[in-house]
Amino acid sequence: MSDRAHRFRLAALAAALGLLAGGAPSPAQESRSVIWEKAREATAQYRTVVDTSGLVEVDSFLPPGVDAENLQALCDGRNRAIGLARANAETQLRALILDDDPISNERRAVYLRRLGAIATYEGKIDRAIEHFDASLAALEKWVGEYPDLEPRYLTHKEIVAITNLRRGEIANCLAMPGSDRCLFPLRPGGVHQHLDGAERALKLFTSYLEDDPDSLEVRWLLNLTYMLLGRYPAEVPPRHRLDPEIFQSEVRLPRFVDVAVPAGLGRLGIAGGTVADDFDGDGLLDVLFTSVDYCEPTRLFRNAGDGTFEERTEAAGLLPQFGGLNSVHTDYNNDGRIDVFVMRGGWEVAMRNSLLRNEPDGTLTDVTKEAGLSSSLHATHSVAWLDYDNDGWIDLFVGHELTPSQLFRNKGDGTFEDVTARAGVGATAFTKAVVAGDYDNDGFADLFVSNMFGDNFLYRNNGDGTFSDVAGDAGVRQPFVSFPAWFFDYDNDGWLDIFVASYPASLEEFARHYLGDSPSAETLTLYRNKGDGTFADVSREAGLARAVPAMGANFGDLDGDGFLDMYLGTGSPSLGALMPNIMLKNERGRRFVDVTETTGTGHLQKGHGIAFVDIDNDGDQDVVLNSGGAVPGDSYTESLFENPGTPGHNWISLRLIGAKTNRAAIGAKIRVRLADASTGSALRYREVTSGGSFGASSFRQHIGIGTAGAIRSIEVEWPVSRTKQVFETVPVNAFLEIREGETEFKIVRPPRVTLAGGRRAGQ
Repeated sequence: MSDRAHRFRLAALAAALGLLAGGAPSPAQESRSVIWEKAREATAQYRTVVDTSGLVEVDSFLPPGVDAENLQALCDGRNRAIGLARANAETQLRALILDDDPISNERRAVYLRRLGAIATYEGKIDRAIEHFDASLAALEKWVGEYPDLEPRYLTHKEIVAITNLRRGEIANCLAMPGSDRCLFPLRPGGVHQHLDGAERALKLFTSYLEDDPDSLEVRWLLNLTYMLLGRYPAEVPPRHRLDPEIFQSEVRLPRFVDVAVPAGLGRLGIAGGTVADDFDGDGLLDVLFTSVDYCEPTRLFRNAGDGTFEERTEAAGLLPQFGGLNSVHTDYNNDGRIDVFVMRGGWEVAMRNSLLRNEPDGTLTDVTKEAGLSSSLHATHSVAWLDYDNDGWIDLFVGHELTPSQLFRNKGDGTFEDVTARAGVGATAFTKAVVAGDYDNDGFADLFVSNMFGDNFLYRNNGDGTFSDVAGDAGVRQPFVSFPAWFFDYDNDGWLDIFVASYPASLEEFARHYLGDSPSAETLTLYRNKGDGTFADVSREAGLARAVPAMGANFGDLDGDGFLDMYLGTGSPSLGALMPNIMLKNERGRRFVDVTETTGTGHLQKGHGIAFVDIDNDGDQDVVLNSGGAVPGDSYTESLFENPGTPGHNWISLRLIGAKTNRAAIGAKIRVRLADASTGSALRYREVTSGGSFGASSFRQHIGIGTAGAIRSIEVEWPVSRTKQVFETVPVNAFLEIREGETEFKIVRPPRVTLAGGRRAGQ
């Protein structure tokens, strides 16, 4: 690992956390997209959440020279870094043991805080509290005589409080049975039983607000702590109370239930990707999770069909596949089996990715090198599969952080060739999301690239193997600090729109929405496709002008009305970034309303890979969530939110199989025309993808039709054959299989599943 890679990683991470106090990168690190001075200005507009994770402290000691192609070596290097970081802080602390003056005590507090952060990183919370307590005491001795120490003293006090909250989470939230744990706003089933951690946090937050009553971050955490203790809202001091009404959903929907634990889906872990689809072809949808943990393998969970999942990690040959913050699936070799691409290095250092080929025996084989996709020169957060040249073989666009992105053409023989230079898509940026879709309806897949600290790109496919960046002319360059993104037709007008979230790592900015205050940070952004090659920013009128630090995010149909809703996973590396994930319902293509409280999906743990998928084959979309923070000490179990369904709403589920078009039908367009237009829009439009940029939903397209009792027609446009199929006698509430070029569809009957821990018939 080179010094240059270290600088890239630290500069990127510091920027993401709002810690841009250091010097500007060297000229060699500059790019046409990353504008560092503007990044400093942007993050200076608001207060970023205080960091307690230990991520920076540990990663600063990643040993040089680690083979970035060797996943085991990367795991070993991360483990060595923990010891090196601790030893360095302990050495610095010993040098101050005999000194007792303000300067020495301030330095002592710094090294004790560093040791506390390293212990937090490891999950040794009691030890972390000991170090943080000692750090606080070192400053407390002098803060009365030296007022300049007060801001640092207050920060240390908040850190001790946050760490005690984490202690409470470990003793309660991680150990409690039931589906209400860690869901905001808390219900009785989520109240802590072991109160030591939350009670200590409450005292510290209260003391903090006596000195700084205007801190919205601490005020939010104070109210949350009262919830955890079961004393909210009655006992919250009136001047600090956040009224319960501000968290209520404007629109009522049935409550979802998290059944992941009884169903045996997932394990305790940290941030990572999610893929939900049918890996073994049995009609049941399985789930694959990756993890940013350098030492945690990719894990596959097979849907057993009896309401539970069985782990197939070892049997699938995945134990050596360590790490991977993101993952997405495809069928790159057109054999009818789901393959997976695992991305590594995002927010971190350069390391290799993996292309995993699905074999007939159920194993997933690493074919990265033989496919021509292996490289240890890049840190990758997002990729998009698309057939950019319409030759029937799915190609791959890879978005890198601070190195040139790449486009790989599928040669059809199991290998790929790098066509980046020829295609004109090799710009360098701090790229966080890449998604594909035919936004101009010309039959060729285009690309949207979301960049942090720079302009976004919209690459229009010219149809001759090249792309042109038209983001400026199209009006989609912002937000300046962008993260997850996707193409979708939110208003069902037949034109793909663009959603892109900003990323303000700020609890205060998040909380302003509930108080009716305007944010200082950039907001969620929705661009409506005007149909003439340009987009209109409709964020405000669509109800999305709020600051949400979204990471994992995806879209689907919560209530079967045919309009695409969204779920945003929130957070930052800090253990203090305790804010609910956000569920937003699409109100007939006009606006989005927050239904987090009513659906029971406001998970307080960090939200990463998200998939909307009908996991139990009952005709509505459930939600799979990969939960957990950036460090082992901030782990949590995955969630599977079972959809209770919306009575009276009908649906259709379509599995498309390409012949001339790629087998997974990525890029094929679906139009469902309803017989009863009085139910709202008469059109339901989909383009086959896995959804957003951080989480992969099934390629099986679930389309709600609301209260419409009949379908007038289903049209499918295939991008390679340039043919259109029209089916006019179509049943509702059915699973259909449509093959390119065939005149009849096939009705399939996948097994219906009653999820363990979920609702039974009649409930």
